[in-house]
Amino acid sequence: MSLPTTGTRTPLRVRPVLMYHSISPSTGPDPHRLRVHPDRLDRHLRLLRRLGLRGVGLSELLRAQERGEAGRLVALTFDDGYTDFGEHALPVLERHGMRATLYVVAGRMDGSNAWDTGPQLPIMGADQVRAVAAAGHEVGSHTMTHERLVGTAAATLQEEVAGSRRVLQDVLQDDVTSFCYPYGACDDDAVDAVAAAGYDNACVIGDYEPGDRLTLPRCYVSPRDTAAHLVARMARHQLRQHGR
Repeated sequence: MSLPTTGTRTPLRVRPVLMYHSISPSTGPDPHRLRVHPDRLDRHLRLLRRLGLRGVGLSELLRAQERGEAGRLVALTFDDGYTDFGEHALPVLERHGMRATLYVVAGRMDGSNAWDTGPQLPIMGADQVRAVAAAGHEVGSHTMTHERLVGTAAATLQEEVAGSRRVLQDVLQDDVTSFCYPYGACDDDAVDAVAAAGYDNACVIGDYEPGDRLTLPRCYVSPRDTAAHLVARMARHQLRQHGR
């Protein structure tokens, strides 16, 4: 993956950021490998606790890092805003006393993942999104329609990036400062649009070389990841972040 080079980019080395999508016990088709069973998520969070780590939202991790207090933190992020986050992920997070960032596709609330060729999964409505925030988790934007932002026209970028922030801020009556690029894909124009919209941070996909505050890398978590896989992914992330 080649990250954009807009302006003066200041590399930001961060603690591991884990990326989940659907959390569900369903045994239906999962062609894109995005569904993690709640029991597996539970095992992942138990592992973090055994390692002396605590899961937090991405913005909380960055604030702690600025204070020099992020040494035992890992960011937990969940893409798309599926209703199964409330049904299955929230109870597991609560059980372990951990927090997360949920990236919601703002224009698809009360709809489904229509951008996907796989199984159609329901997306939270406004009341459910507000409940996530009320439970202490961060809500971030994942655009209006999950449009791939690379090579996108300026007007579309404005609606997908700034428009989604306005929608979610209206829902929450609070600031929305975190953004997630659909498919992890971005170019200079997309990064510029995220900056212009007023986001504090944004993330891509993959534990690559350090990005900056608007191109933060994440570790993809697969449906079959065991404790050993998770440890390996976090270790690889740390090694790559420090240029080894």
